[in-house]
Amino acid sequence: MNYYIGIDSGGTFMKAALFDAKGVQHGLARVSASVINDKQGWVERDLDALWGNAVTVIKQLIETTGIDATTIKGVSISAQGKGVYLLDKQGENLGYGIMSSDSRSLPIVKEWLAQGKAQAIYPTTLQTLWTGHPVSIIRWIKENDAKRYANIGAIMMAHDYLRYRLTGEVGAEITNMSESNFFNAITGEYDKALLETFGIEEVWDALPTIVGSDQPAGKITQDVASETGLAAGTPVFGGLFDVVSTAICSGINSNEDTLNYVMGTWSVTSGITKQVTQQDHNFVYGHYAVDGEYIVHEASPTSAGNYEWFADYLGENGELDHAVNQSLVAELEPASSSVFFVPFLYGSNQGLGLKSGFYGLQSHHTKGHLIQAIWEGILFCHNLHLQRMRVRFPNASVLKVTGGPASSPIWMQMLADLTGMTVEVSDVDETGSLGAAMVAMVGSGEFASLEACCQSLGVASSRISPNKDNVERYQRKYQKYQRLVQLFKQFEDEFDV
Repeated sequence: MNYYIGIDSGGTFMKAALFDAKGVQHGLARVSASVINDKQGWVERDLDALWGNAVTVIKQLIETTGIDATTIKGVSISAQGKGVYLLDKQGENLGYGIMSSDSRSLPIVKEWLAQGKAQAIYPTTLQTLWTGHPVSIIRWIKENDAKRYANIGAIMMAHDYLRYRLTGEVGAEITNMSESNFFNAITGEYDKALLETFGIEEVWDALPTIVGSDQPAGKITQDVASETGLAAGTPVFGGLFDVVSTAICSGINSNEDTLNYVMGTWSVTSGITKQVTQQDHNFVYGHYAVDGEYIVHEASPTSAGNYEWFADYLGENGELDHAVNQSLVAELEPASSSVFFVPFLYGSNQGLGLKSGFYGLQSHHTKGHLIQAIWEGILFCHNLHLQRMRVRFPNASVLKVTGGPASSPIWMQMLADLTGMTVEVSDVDETGSLGAAMVAMVGSGEFASLEACCQSLGVASSRISPNKDNVERYQRKYQKYQRLVQLFKQFEDEFDV
């Protein structure tokens, strides 16, 4: 039997899972991934610590499974998209990695938006402008750290950096780099005119060679083999933007009748298409792992990470007891509370700089009401993205959900009731790791294509239908939530708090 390792580098955990060629998971190792928040708006990672996490989970996985490392035929990585992970001109770490949820470049992005650059670049990039894009972060470095800017040798994202540490080879994987704003969606290559638009043309030579998701991108070095227990020479493949990985595991395809919800640190709604269409709203189109297809998605850092943040306040010993919290919410009438929560702890999907908050609390409200409001607010943020995506995918009637909240039947029933759509929950927990392992399977020749791999593995799921009696109640509260956000925005604009 051949085996494959999929590494999942997320916002909260670093994971590594071992799969056989039938998609059966034989082991999982994970460690918490630390984040550095030294200044307001700064979200960073120590790169050596990130690499140390990867070494730890790979080593634990091999030790706990007892696998013969020579039977592992491929390794690949799924990771958070965007952000910036830099090497200097000698191939060494150049400062901390800057994550996609970092917002230090907010003044720069606001200026670009005022100048109309978002509309100007869209026909070329099929991307919006945002603080987490590499171009925004690189421009901030140019303006605020000239020495670091001058020493940039390679611009990568999270899985590119980890792949570099595994193999010593510098590369940029296409599903992630295609959403960087360095990349011309029409030509399928980097575009120097884009760098000139953002005033960062000096880093042109620091853009790595682009590699495909299932393309061989190096081999495990002897030093890494000694550290991890992997066999030297094991192929490492391009990997995936984690949004693409979850889309693969969810089973959505270019038929355009289903959408994928990712509920993690980010609220993500994704669809797959073969066509770029003109719409009033500028949808984000990234290269998918299947040639000739695009992943279209709406996203913001407004999902379950906002719930996890309350662990110290609504949990026990710094941990949320999801079973207890679910029972507390189940005791309450759906969408009946006056409590609202705006989940903008890590960023907003309705305006730059908006902040989080509760409204409507009174003395009779309980812990259950707070949790219910947090869950509702997260679903309301997702719903804003869904409403836009249903314009682009009007035939979509099923939501395939992945992420931690998918394990809560109560939360998923709330989702079905709010949207009026059928919700499907995948039986696969580790979608990031499995998606990465699947592209390694294809790259190694285990399957002729990703489509053949998906058909062979056949991920099962369970279904939740909407309660029609509750749909109107949730929609009424959603409209009130939308009005509340506008009042938040008005307050922010007037007082610049």
